[in-house]
Amino acid sequence: MSKKPKKQLLHLVLGGELEDLKDITFKDLNKVDIVGVYPDYASAHAVWKQKAQMTVDNAEMRYFVVHLHRLLEPGPEA
Repeated sequence: MSKKPKKQLLHLVLGGELEDLKDITFKDLNKVDIVGVYPDYASAHAVWKQKAQMTVDNAEMRYFVVHLHRLLEPGPEA
């Protein structure tokens, strides 16, 4: 009996320096660090945490986890 493959819930990790910490506007889009796409939130969160800790000395630098699966397959609330 074959198992049904686990559904991928893709997540993107990216970051960069923000113009203002109260908003999500990057200073320079050419310098946005697109870290990668991950198959689940746990994997993405682990990488996000690592990148955030590496840049802790730069107060304007922020990393984010984007739920790509929500953009690719929006639910009824979209």
